[in-house]
Amino acid sequence: MEQFDIAIIGTGPAGISAAITAKLRNKSVVLFGSEKTSSKIEKSMCIENYPGLPEISGSDFSKRLSGHLEKMQVNQLNDRINAVYAMGKYFSLQGSGNSSYEAKSVILATGVNFGNPVDGEEKFLGRGVSYCATCDGNFYKGKTVAVLAYDREAESDAKYLSELCQKVVYVKLYAGDWNPQIDSIETVVDAPVKIEGTMKVESLQLRKKTYDVDGVFIIRKALRPNQLVPGLVLDESHVMVDRQMRTNIPGLFACGDITGLPYQYVKAAGEGNVAALSAVAFLDAEK
Repeated sequence: MEQFDIAIIGTGPAGISAAITAKLRNKSVVLFGSEKTSSKIEKSMCIENYPGLPEISGSDFSKRLSGHLEKMQVNQLNDRINAVYAMGKYFSLQGSGNSSYEAKSVILATGVNFGNPVDGEEKFLGRGVSYCATCDGNFYKGKTVAVLAYDREAESDAKYLSELCQKVVYVKLYAGDWNPQIDSIETVVDAPVKIEGTMKVESLQLRKKTYDVDGVFIIRKALRPNQLVPGLVLDESHVMVDRQMRTNIPGLFACGDITGLPYQYVKAAGEGNVAALSAVAFLDAEK
């Protein structure tokens, strides 16, 4: 498996800025996220405070960012990272399906669109609630699980789980049709109300029906930082960092909206630059 110098999660201004800076410093870089950059940028009518780009539309700003990445030949992968584990000398990143990656350092730039937790989600985390089918699917061989699918990318996770589990209840929470034509997958259009159980997950209550399940996989576009990286210290809902964008985990950095207010593109880009320079300094010190 190829081991990158720096893995960056998030394709907003923070992640893109970090990727460009790291590339300029001759480090091997992989950038995870949508090829269309941040949906938040795309929806912006007009951006007025980004230096050198007065009154630029969100759509045009997104094109500029994507064009810069392409010019720098940054290795970008449209994969959702579900878990990041500190392994000592490197980090293991678990993607959708069976994908996995390794990097010597990681920069978190995922933004703050985490969604509200389902009732019972945090209570049963690690006791039937999981965010990574690749990581935890084997624990449910021959059992019944539910997938709360907030994004179409969850379809690959459901197919993977269907190969292991007796039944997969796929709760589709996004627009569009999906008919996997797999006997072990039941697709449901409904909304989650509560995850219930005693010592571990025993059922998932939806608005219209309750299912007896052994586990619930919650697949969102973005995870809360401490769900994505075990052991990461937060300041309320944001990642705690110092002036060099360092977290409490050596080799792990964070930048942009994920580190706190103000939620501004120019602030995010500046922090991305600092995070990349700090990651480079960390790697050079480890030689």
